[in-house]
Amino acid sequence: MLKKIGPGVLVAAAFVGPGTIAMCTLAGARFGYALIWALLISIIATIVLQGMAGRIGLVTQKGLVDVVREQLRTPWVRNAVLAVVLGAILIGNAAYEGGNIGGATLGLEQIFPNPQMRPFFPALIGIAIFCLLWFSNYKVLERIFVGLVALMGVSFIICALMTKPSLSRILEGMFVPSFPQDSLLTVVALVGTTVVPYNLFLHASLVREKWKSQSDLKVVKWDTIISIALGGLVSMAILITASAAPISDMNNAMDMAKGLEPLFGKMALYFMAIGLLAAGVTSAITAPLAAAYVASSCFGWEGGMQDKRFKFTWAFVLLCGIIFLSFDIKPIQVIQFAQVANGVLLPVMALLLLWVVNKKAVMGENRNTLLQNVLGMAIVAFAIFLGTKSILKVMGTL
Repeated sequence: MLKKIGPGVLVAAAFVGPGTIAMCTLAGARFGYALIWALLISIIATIVLQGMAGRIGLVTQKGLVDVVREQLRTPWVRNAVLAVVLGAILIGNAAYEGGNIGGATLGLEQIFPNPQMRPFFPALIGIAIFCLLWFSNYKVLERIFVGLVALMGVSFIICALMTKPSLSRILEGMFVPSFPQDSLLTVVALVGTTVVPYNLFLHASLVREKWKSQSDLKVVKWDTIISIALGGLVSMAILITASAAPISDMNNAMDMAKGLEPLFGKMALYFMAIGLLAAGVTSAITAPLAAAYVASSCFGWEGGMQDKRFKFTWAFVLLCGIIFLSFDIKPIQVIQFAQVANGVLLPVMALLLLWVVNKKAVMGENRNTLLQNVLGMAIVAFAIFLGTKSILKVMGTL
């Protein structure tokens, strides 16, 4: 089974990025183990949604956008959904790519603390990712991601074990939900950085790349469960580590590592830096890749990863990230637009997933079971809540 793991690892790598690391760090520093339950719920929601997306990709042998476009027969509804998808994923991922590369840069700066080299780190990381995407195929990317995720997981889990965490308190935080004062927005943010809309499109497309037969449905299921559960374990390890750091004012994972350094020495700093570098690089690869898959499906490109238009799309997203970070550009309006678009996209895609995966004409005998539909409806309701909170938060800043 471990030899067959693939697309799920890329999904896990995509959501355990700098944003998730930052939120888990803040949650652990401010509330200790109390919000581990929120991570558990978000992981279950991600497994259910990604499981449906992966199943659709295998059964139909099409991208998620292709399936949705075929099933939405009313032109204005179809065009409205495609516009939201394109806006949220293509523009959103371009706006957020600077943060992904920034996370990798932060880790690299701790491993190679050379002030003269620091201004060049974003460009170096961008060039490395460009070469990797340009010259690689899916199989090569999969192997690289398995290695990077393993490196990231080992680094963060070692950091958590260094703190000698209390197992009883971890279990209490995991299975006894609580809302400490001023924790609601942190709960929403923890779930929002884990249940990521663009991963639905990425997963369906990657499953189609790797597997062709419906006899592989069981493998797709376990690939999703194992990979995303491991990603969730990494997120929990970061939160647990942050809860042990003797400082409350933390902005990122390296602040946490510096707080742990007096207790555990330089090794804490290096393990955290390696984990952050791996997390940043993996997210900086998957974001452009997801944008390219979405654009490819929306515009009907047939060439796959080797199509020049596909390559141009991911290159555009990657270049935006390098430019925004290198010149300290903060495209506030673009980011606000992306946040609103993603706030709309998550509940819309959750509903469409649930609808498509229950259609016999599309899924045949592989439709949802009753339990899957109950879980799906609960997640749709939660996605509507998350999306509404995201939109209201942006509106409150305008």
